[in-house]
Amino acid sequence: MWLKPEEILLKNAFKLWVTENDNDYFVLQRRRGYGEGAGGLTGLLVGTLDTVMDSTSKVAPFRILHHTPDSQIYWSIACGATKEEISKHWDWLQQNIMRTLAVFDSSDDITSFVQGKIRGLIAEEGKSSMVQEEDPERFREALLRFHKWFELPAKEKLVTYYSCSYWRGRVPCQGWLYLSTNFLCFYSFLLGAEVKLVISWDEIWRLEKTSNVILTESIHVQAHGENHYFSMFLHLHETFLLMEQLADYSVKRLFDKESFNREPSLCDPLQITKRGLETHARSEQFRMFFRLPREENLLEVHESFLWVPFSHFNTLGKICLSESYLCFASQDGTQCHVIIPIREVVSVEKPDSGSRSLTVCVRGKRALRFSEVRHYERLAGTIRSRCGIASSPQHSASTETIKGECQTLINHFEDNPDDVTLMVGQRDSSKAVSTEALMTVFHPQDVENLDPKMLKEKMKEQSWNIHFTEYGRGTSMFFTKKTRDLIVRGVPEALRGELWMLFSGAVNDMATHPGYYTELVEHSLGTSTLATDEIERDLHRSLPEHPAFQSDTGISALRRVLTAYASRNPKIGYCQAMNILTSVLLLYAKEEEAFWLLVAVCERMLPDYFNRRIIGALVDQAVFEELIRDHLPQLVEHMADLSFFSSVSLSWFLTLFVSVLPIESAVNVVDCFFYDGVKAILQLGLAVLGANMEALISCHDDAEAVTILNKFFDSVTNKDSPLPPTVQQASLSNSDRSSHATVDISELIRESYEKYGSIRSEDVESSRKRNKLFVIQTLEDTTKQNVLRVVSQEVKFSASQLEDLYYLFKPGADAPRPQPALPGPVPAGLPAVQPPVLPAGALGGLLRQPQPLAVGLPAHRPQPGRPRQLQGVLLRPGHPLPRVLHRQAEVPLQAASASREREGGPAGLPKTVAGRDPEERGDHQRPTQNQPGPVHPAL
Repeated sequence: MWLKPEEILLKNAFKLWVTENDNDYFVLQRRRGYGEGAGGLTGLLVGTLDTVMDSTSKVAPFRILHHTPDSQIYWSIACGATKEEISKHWDWLQQNIMRTLAVFDSSDDITSFVQGKIRGLIAEEGKSSMVQEEDPERFREALLRFHKWFELPAKEKLVTYYSCSYWRGRVPCQGWLYLSTNFLCFYSFLLGAEVKLVISWDEIWRLEKTSNVILTESIHVQAHGENHYFSMFLHLHETFLLMEQLADYSVKRLFDKESFNREPSLCDPLQITKRGLETHARSEQFRMFFRLPREENLLEVHESFLWVPFSHFNTLGKICLSESYLCFASQDGTQCHVIIPIREVVSVEKPDSGSRSLTVCVRGKRALRFSEVRHYERLAGTIRSRCGIASSPQHSASTETIKGECQTLINHFEDNPDDVTLMVGQRDSSKAVSTEALMTVFHPQDVENLDPKMLKEKMKEQSWNIHFTEYGRGTSMFFTKKTRDLIVRGVPEALRGELWMLFSGAVNDMATHPGYYTELVEHSLGTSTLATDEIERDLHRSLPEHPAFQSDTGISALRRVLTAYASRNPKIGYCQAMNILTSVLLLYAKEEEAFWLLVAVCERMLPDYFNRRIIGALVDQAVFEELIRDHLPQLVEHMADLSFFSSVSLSWFLTLFVSVLPIESAVNVVDCFFYDGVKAILQLGLAVLGANMEALISCHDDAEAVTILNKFFDSVTNKDSPLPPTVQQASLSNSDRSSHATVDISELIRESYEKYGSIRSEDVESSRKRNKLFVIQTLEDTTKQNVLRVVSQEVKFSASQLEDLYYLFKPGADAPRPQPALPGPVPAGLPAVQPPVLPAGALGGLLRQPQPLAVGLPAHRPQPGRPRQLQGVLLRPGHPLPRVLHRQAEVPLQAASASREREGGPAGLPKTVAGRDPEERGDHQRPTQNQPGPVHPAL
């Protein structure tokens, strides 16, 4: 390998290098301890020194130096791992360089010519290797060591490498950690002891930062049932984030190839670099914080001050610019933030060049003044150019045209103050669909009604109108702590749809895709697919007690929205929790708005919830368990295994509490969800358990705990709801209410924010990533065990042989990996590559079928005289939950924590029907050859 010419002092290297060949201009040397005469104490010491000091000679023990006869300075220009490799470089120099050097008279000219030639060779190699790093020379050396040590496929792309210590017991081994697109590798060589570790990213169960008495800070990796600890990093946080990204991308390649292929920086493994991963992570965090479409990427970040009119002072923060949005967030992110779509920008002015400030004018007679922007001229130019790009053809003629249209809009909204579509930019593209929220149609508000609840509703509306006056209204509204306080107190019925659209970011999706929903409806209606059949079966099960869904108006709107989404996203299609959620959205949002709200929930706010494995919901249940351990220690002391609460909470997450609370109370939870995301659901779950702490601790079994939670949910009311009794859900009879104190939903939500509001969204996302690996590996392991159990009845292979065959046939395992050999003697009749002796469809067919899914407790058998139970929660009368929740798979969610199966249930609670093994209950059906087990109904 040719090296960037680097000056060395040869006199200090005589003891470590031996000259093999030389001439007037070049010297070929061999490292002591390698090649002939290798071994012994010298070899051990030199090898250890090379590894610890990251010396290239550890893997490249041969090198070529350049010098001139009248100079004492030597330059390293090439290295090689073998004598044959370095000899090729030596021969090339003899044939192409030596004759030319005789022409030069000056030693400086000779050295300059040789260095220029070597740099040219390196540049040519760089074009083919696509190395894109800050220090290409050192990275090329590391790449050489990586391929030499680990013997992985030649196309395996090294992303980055770090110096660290790997702990074997209590003994640290100093070496180098290499992170590639498919593998985590470590190499160490100390006094003859070589440590080599290769772990595939898709085999990692846990990846987390830990600390203890011995290791102040370390990275814990769990794979193949073994724990590995790495410490003494110079930049531990940076290393961990890269490892987390690579593990997450490896999982996406296996389970979500479509989404993975949509990422241009990830779809080609040869293009993945450390810088690219860091850029992608920043863009992902940017989109998540500001609730922006997944097409947006963070392009520029500028530190500046923003004049905040409602507080009358400048707040320090950062301007974040993407392709279509200009965003600002205060320094801590909680004081205020604002999102400005580029399409809303009318002009960008630079009032005073001396103050390095600029003013951005937006539609609606609003302006934002940024000051102390270091590169304010470049930022102003970028925003202006983006305005021209983002505008549609009919709006990009000239600045005057834009200003004219803006003034027309201003005049329209001044004349029509009740029109709440300000700054949405939508067009009249919904003629074929419903243009009113169902609640407006079936429960119009009576303006002259002087009922106390209606008066309180009017007071809420007045509070929000004052808030709009101070903080703005529409897409460029300031989001502050006061906004959250108003959300916690409750959103007025008339403003609920508008605020859901704003907080979720769906307002931007709809504004940038005019006519899209109508086209989907026209294209999808009348088609017959598996998704449409499932939708038709569930239409009349969606809030059946509400008048809106007892009429054709509501049912038709629900059908159009669900069918349109199934056509938009065939990968998800339809999952039987979507009908309940969409029903609630249609009550308060127009039909097209409900569609875009559903898009925001399924594709951004609750990722991976609505697919055949509902991985997202299982991950959030694991996050919920962690939060219970952190915030409810008394409950943990009584119940060491918290998987029972994970099972109970599955319906809470999938339906945002709509399935367990009356609709008039559940919509308040949905308000908080659209503002704070899944963090609001987690907080409320903790508040529910905290409110029932004493009762749960004193209960004797799972069934009693279920009854306690159900009675609590039935007692939750919304005393401020202006909805009539025909719309509200009657939870308890009068006698039940008298025996159980009622709980107001606003008080419960307020308590959840006061006690658990310290939970940070960033921590939730970090916990999601950490638990996602464990959940997916658990599902995969469950699938493998089911397949092997079925196949083992038909063949005579050993368990280890069947496991190797499983990985050979496993679909989606296209990432390069070392292939395991079949252990032991191969049975007669089994070819070396393909094992056709298996019965037809026994293994290959099973692996190509949808596999059993762990989604919660095994299905409860209804007992005579007892209400139906689902996920440990009683079904509300007239309010059936979707089949995705109650047709359970064979393997419980508790497979994710094997301790529950071993211990027979939560600590301190005896085994119940819900916790027993299916075979013990007597309702276990042994899978047949072509049916590995119950298949999830969402399939």
